[in-house]
Amino acid sequence: MSDEDLAAVASLLEDDYAREILAHTSVETHSATELAEACGASEPTIYRRLEELTEHDLLEVDRQLDPDGHHFKTYRANLQRVTVELDDGEFTVEITRVTDPADRFTKLYDELR
Repeated sequence: MSDEDLAAVASLLEDDYAREILAHTSVETHSATELAEACGASEPTIYRRLEELTEHDLLEVDRQLDPDGHHFKTYRANLQRVTVELDDGEFTVEITRVTDPADRFTKLYDELR
């Protein structure tokens, strides 16, 4: 991860709304409207955070179909852990994302070959 990307992710994690979005979507998927209500924020504010979180692969987006046949997006957290280590005057930051069990199996299989 580049220093620029790291700074952007750190800035996002400083934001109260971004953290609330990640917390809510780590439990279950939510639409932007549901997140705006849960976070007590306007929808434009939530949409800006959703865009930034998605851009940095901290959220996954799914498309859903409502009973009237309209499509809408739902979001779920893709962030599992952020680790910051200080060793010999150097900071190392590692972002661990949630991985699908099938993807983990494929990665393990590829590493064994």
